[in-house]
Amino acid sequence: MKTDFTKLERAFNPRCVVVVGDKAESGYMWLHGQSEFKGKLYSVQVDPKEIDGIKALGVENFTSLLDVPEQVDLAIVAVPRPVAPRILEDCIRKDVAAAHFFTSGFAETDTEEGIGLQRILTERASQANFHLIGPNCMGIYNPGWGIRQTMMQRTGFTGTVGFISQSGTHAIAFSEEAYQQGLEVNKSVSFGNGIVLDSTDYLEYFGRDGGIKTIGMYLEGVRDGPRFLAILKGVAARKPVVIWKGGRTEEGGRAIASHTGSLTVPMAVWDAAINQCGAVGVRSMEELVDALKAIQYLSPVYSNRVGITGGSGGQSVAIADVFAEAGLKVPALTQESYDELDTFFTLIGGGYRNPIDTGNVNRREMKRIMEILERDKNVDNLVLLTSANPRMVGQIDQNIAMLSEIRGRTSKPIAVILASFGFENAEIARDVVQKFRDSGIPTFPSLERGARALKKALDYHYLQSA
Repeated sequence: MKTDFTKLERAFNPRCVVVVGDKAESGYMWLHGQSEFKGKLYSVQVDPKEIDGIKALGVENFTSLLDVPEQVDLAIVAVPRPVAPRILEDCIRKDVAAAHFFTSGFAETDTEEGIGLQRILTERASQANFHLIGPNCMGIYNPGWGIRQTMMQRTGFTGTVGFISQSGTHAIAFSEEAYQQGLEVNKSVSFGNGIVLDSTDYLEYFGRDGGIKTIGMYLEGVRDGPRFLAILKGVAARKPVVIWKGGRTEEGGRAIASHTGSLTVPMAVWDAAINQCGAVGVRSMEELVDALKAIQYLSPVYSNRVGITGGSGGQSVAIADVFAEAGLKVPALTQESYDELDTFFTLIGGGYRNPIDTGNVNRREMKRIMEILERDKNVDNLVLLTSANPRMVGQIDQNIAMLSEIRGRTSKPIAVILASFGFENAEIARDVVQKFRDSGIPTFPSLERGARALKKALDYHYLQSA
């Protein structure tokens, strides 16, 4: 099948969406999910018991997709699996740009009926060159257009990240985790079994999308390895690609077989292949979000030497250990830096060996300390520890202004470890994260996450220069 990127553009930025088969039993989850969609929304449902509930939502219902009076850009199909081939035929006759089949129960069940029905869908869609998303997936998320995989997802903004996921749960979780960490989604797709359109097709499409600056992926397997690697190499040469591969263990591989029916490959082979293409591998959702943020917002990271300040007491030991264990170095500073620090630094309750333990007294000299680290010839990356404590708004604003000024004159990457104080302050922390990010300074919620993110950015720039 030949991918038609014009049709994908219509599906990801639709003007007309039709939900087929939504029910009260599911809380009309797909109609509710598109309640903030900016275009025309219709329903197709033949069950008389469901129609009043659909009308109560303010959505016009038809008993056939063919009766919808407009050109359809995206159909969301939530019918029982025996009905799926019939709905596919209607989509083809209606010339729908693409259809997301939420319907599951196909080859992932490893049953004769499921495998047979999936074969029917695959062969018919391929024959008609029809762009089928799924089945067994959560489909498309475009917050700018109000297209959602769940009604809990946020809308009303256009981000910079494209996310491609075989898992619907991971697609939804990524959208929230990324948002909280100041990394908004531009477009996302959960593609499940990927029987027609596979990860490679979405990767190629996202690679062409000018609004997407970085691409994250969660994959369990790929259908055509050589084609995937060829497209990955081309896309990764133009924009960063970070991949979280599921099924790293034998146990994970067995779980994949019953989730999306994908085949797995040994991790050593996988890691070597994607690295040769210029992509970065990660091992968790947190690593994925943090690596994308670090690569997008940090100045290019070309060295592993880090200068760190803002901590206090025994924390300095832990800081040094965490960064060293991530594969980075926390070197001694130059004698010139020590001589300058000695002119004003209060050693009672502090220390300046790197990490620079400011204690409480020396925090008033934070700008001067950061400028010393900026000039130090043994330091190539700068890290500041601070917090999103709502009682420290003035200090936060001062830190943002200070780091923004330094970033404007140095090529050294600058990152912030931003400790938060409990769930009740999540929105405050999010606002602080955005303020730092808008000044070009990425933040990370823990030492471990910040250190790993910095190392992933270093890995990425190494691969690009290799």
